[in-house]
Amino acid sequence: MTQKFYSLFVEHYLEGLLSPLGSVEISGVITGSERRGIVLFFPKGTIQTERHSLGLLAKVAQSDCSIEVYYEQIGETEVRSCLHKLLNVFSTLNCRASAEGKTLDDDDDDLPRLWILVPSASPDLLKGFGAQLELENWSTGIYFLPNVFRIAIVAINQLPVTSETLWLRLLGRGKVQIQAVSELVALPPENLIRRNILEMVYRWRISVMTQTDLTEDDQELIMNLTEAYQEARAQAVQEGIEQGVQLERRQVVENLLRFRFGSVDEELSRVVDNLLQLAPDDFARFLLELSSLSREELLARFNSHE
Repeated sequence: MTQKFYSLFVEHYLEGLLSPLGSVEISGVITGSERRGIVLFFPKGTIQTERHSLGLLAKVAQSDCSIEVYYEQIGETEVRSCLHKLLNVFSTLNCRASAEGKTLDDDDDDLPRLWILVPSASPDLLKGFGAQLELENWSTGIYFLPNVFRIAIVAINQLPVTSETLWLRLLGRGKVQIQAVSELVALPPENLIRRNILEMVYRWRISVMTQTDLTEDDQELIMNLTEAYQEARAQAVQEGIEQGVQLERRQVVENLLRFRFGSVDEELSRVVDNLLQLAPDDFARFLLELSSLSREELLARFNSHE
């Protein structure tokens, strides 16, 4: 599979989630020719991970890191390639430090960790690289290579199905991703992250559907995200309807005020703004009364409501 479209989704997705927490750099810092859904992240301060709205993703991002997401299972070759790119990151950071007259700390804990996110990981692959769970501090599904490598492999299908893991499970595949999408849509409409991610999926889906060279895996990803896309589309339509209703109401009121008083000045504009906040029944009732009110009565009535 070419990861062209999936990588664009991953990059926009992670950038949207992580940018409020720090600096996000896309792909080019890590690799020149490949585009594989890679971000490099530097937190701008201490992230309080306990009960954070991003859950497990916030814990991943609590220190400098790079995140590489695959849409298919990987083998030893891909892990070695990731290690090579991580060494390139260390080289880039060392050059930056030298340019600023600093030196990169030799303490491994100060070096970025590479998080490799995969839909699943074979036991042989994990065993071959000596990857181990750290259940004292991390959930199931997260395997750490020996610390000298600064790499962790996240098998998304093994993550527990909780709100803490939602934002990582959305990067999974098949039933795992479909389940995560359903959980995303079920979040309260006022949830800001929900709203932002739905908007991102909506824009991404529209841009991808104009392409003609979609692979079966591209099409699978589109199908998995269909519920999120439809929810975002319905939300956009509803907001458009509400905006249209408000615009129509404003025009009706302003026309009535112009007919009644000759013009709509600043004071009457405030009356219009207040009128638009009324419930539909109250709004209709007030329009019926408007023709019998003088300017002074109108202003006094709304002053009494403020």
